[in-house]
Amino acid sequence: MEGLIFPIIMLAVTLVGGGILLLVLKNTKPKHTADEETLAMQTAQQFINVKDARDKYLYTKDGLVLAFLRIHSISIDLYSKAEKNSLIKQLTAELSDIQYPFKFMAVSRPVDISPLITDMQSLLKTADDKRKELLRQEILQMSSFALSGEIVERQFYISIWDKREDGTEKDLLKRASLLAEKFTTNGVGCDVLGEKEIIRLLNLVNNPSYTHLEDTEFEASIPTLKEDIYA
Repeated sequence: MEGLIFPIIMLAVTLVGGGILLLVLKNTKPKHTADEETLAMQTAQQFINVKDARDKYLYTKDGLVLAFLRIHSISIDLYSKAEKNSLIKQLTAELSDIQYPFKFMAVSRPVDISPLITDMQSLLKTADDKRKELLRQEILQMSSFALSGEIVERQFYISIWDKREDGTEKDLLKRASLLAEKFTTNGVGCDVLGEKEIIRLLNLVNNPSYTHLEDTEFEASIPTLKEDIYA
């Protein structure tokens, strides 16, 4: 009888200890769950280190001010070899005196072809039967491209920055304007981006589901066919 007492006591202690351990584990919240909830509560603005976008400047949380320039695309297919070399040398000479860091970006964006579709729809009213059929097929094809986002174009940007202090914005804008002038004087269009253009660029770079919008209201629009195209 005495030999059975010790195993019974050990079994009771084990059951009690196991029950206590289960209660502790049940009431304890894992640390990684709290981290995940904190990460889920972060906004996109916090994730991409953006504090504010105002006027022609982007402000970051780490104390920087950025300005952006868009370089317009040019077609050099019709340039002769000598003209290409001349343009390269001119731009190299213009940019060789830059003594501050900058970042060059090349991004793709969907092209807004709705004005082209609208023009083709307007031609239907005066076209003969054969031309109407060709226009209808072309409109349907262009509309499918617009909806799928298959038609894209490359856009080129330069960003410059400096630490935020008194007068930084003024100096940065002057620097950006002079940099834009280096391109425009050589026949390459270049603009300093405003607030809305900066927001569009941020969406284009950081939001994979973003589709480019030409209007200023930032509202999505889907191209549709007018009812009279089959008339």
